[in-house]
Formats: sequence, C-alpha cells, structure tokens
Amino acid sequence: MQSTSSEFKVFSGTKSRYLAEKICQSLGCPLGNMKIQHFSDGEFAVSYEESIRGQYIYLIQSTFPNSDNLMELLLMIDAAKRASAYKIIAVIPYFGWARQDRKDKPRVSIGAKLIADMLGVAGVDRIITMDLHADQIQGFFNIPVDHLYASTIFVPYIRSLKLKNLVIASPDVGGSKRAGSYSKYLGVPMVICYKTREKANVIGEMTIIGEVYGKDVIITDDMVDTAGTLCKAADLMTAKGARSVRAIVSHGVMSGEASERVDNSALTEIAFTDSIPFELTKCQKVKVLSIADMFADTIYRVQEHKSISEQYLL
Repeated sequence: MQSTSSEFKVFSGTKSRYLAEKICQSLGCPLGNMKIQHFSDGEFAVSYEESIRGQYIYLIQSTFPNSDNLMELLLMIDAAKRASAYKIIAVIPYFGWARQDRKDKPRVSIGAKLIADMLGVAGVDRIITMDLHADQIQGFFNIPVDHLYASTIFVPYIRSLKLKNLVIASPDVGGSKRAGSYSKYLGVPMVICYKTREKANVIGEMTIIGEVYGKDVIITDDMVDTAGTLCKAADLMTAKGARSVRAIVSHGVMSGEASERVDNSALTEIAFTDSIPFELTKCQKVKVLSIADMFADTIYRVQEHKSISEQYLL
C-alpha cells in the first residue's frame, strides 16, 4: 500500500504514537512532526512543526483515560484548523466515554454525545473509529463516521485456532448481536451469559443460557475494563464442563486488578487489539493483535475516495 506522502499527512498524540508509527509504516509515509509542550501546572500546548496548509490531516489518538488524551486530540484539531488544513480526520481507534450513550437513570450526563459535540466544535471533518460501545453513537455526529469492526482481525485468528467444538458466547444480553454475527458467520452455536449488576463494575448473579459442556468457548465483547464479567463467565463455563474458554475483546482497557483476575481465572487466553497500549508483561494470558494495517487501509480508501465496506467480514 503506497501513497504519495504529499497528498496527506499523519500526526499522532502522545499515547497513540506506537500505533501511528505502525500505521505510517503500512501506508509508506512518514509520521508528521508535531510538538506538545507541557507546562508545570499540567497544561499543554500543541503546535505543528511543518506546514499543513491545504492538506488532508489524519490525527491518530485513542481517547482512553485519562482525559489528557481527549484534550490533546481537541487541541490537535483546533491547531490544524487554525493552520488552514483542508480536511481534518480524527482517527480514534478507541472512543472513550462511549458507555455513557443514554440516560439509564434520572439526572445523568450522556458523555458520548458531549464528546461528539466537542469534537465537532473543535473543527473535525470526519471520524474513523472502531467497535463503538453502541452503534447508535454514530448518530451523535453531524459529520461522516467510518465505523470499523475488529472482526476483520479476530475472524482469521479464531480460524487459526482450529477449534473443533467451537461455541461463541456473549458476556451479556446487550452483546448478543455481536456474538450472533460471529456465530452466524462461522456457522457455530451461540450461548448467552445473563447477568445482573449490583452497581457499576460489580457483578451480581450470572447464569449461562445454552450448552457449553465439552465445548471450546470464545467470549466476544467490545471492551474489557475490570475483567470481572469475563472471568466470572469463564469460571462458570468451566464449572459447567467447557473444555476451554477464551475471550476476544476489541479494546483492552484492563484497569485496576484486571490483569491479576485474568491470570487467576479459568480463561485460557484473552485476545484484544492494540487500540490501547498494553504491556504484555502485566498479564501472561493476553495476546495483542494489531489493527494498524486495517486502519492504514481505511485511511488509504478514504483518501482515494474508495468504499471501505469491502473489508467488513461481519
């Protein structure tokens, strides 16, 4: 995949540089020169160290905690707009605050809509993201949103495992659509974990709907935060006779004691993408699959005004 580097330029925020470098390598273009100056009180300023006037500008930055990553992206967009960039495309592999997509009780914020409004006001012209917590978040934007799916990466990985008694599982009722897509595409059965929550990040009761005895189970989810749900589901499925339990998760947030939980659980392995940086030494059961080529291909297709739907598997 080769493009003329003068046609567009790619820049990266601080914490997503590792991914931006791989994307640029796949595109065959250099990573743009940008400076982020930090002040002693925690404030920072963004400046482009090369001309971007009249250019398509791709800004690669996942907005995972802490909020500095989001603020960096907003300042990058604003600086690009004030430097007369022609089009500003935010490449956000992990879109943070996406769990706040509706009012599930009185007097709460809808964080995902607020972030969408902030990006729009900053001056972004297009969003490229992957596996939003809820598909309807695309409708929060008044600009084009290219919503990619990690299934492009995970389906070949699942097939490479060559599991003979494969079953796809959803960790909750809300994820049944995603699990159903994998199940239908691969031609294998599906089971659902039904859970109740005592409060955020705390699981109450869980039951398995479907047969897992003697099966090789793969749990699918869009993100793993504390890993409480995944580990409890894996332990329960193993207790019910599952031969092995693995998980494929788009975004590995892995906060708090998540790594310890995974290592001490019945999970054989958990695979997630590099949308968020993760040190493999933290957890022995983690396998990280890169999305760099997929995002590079999408940037190329957007730049060349080609359809991106051809790369969708599910």
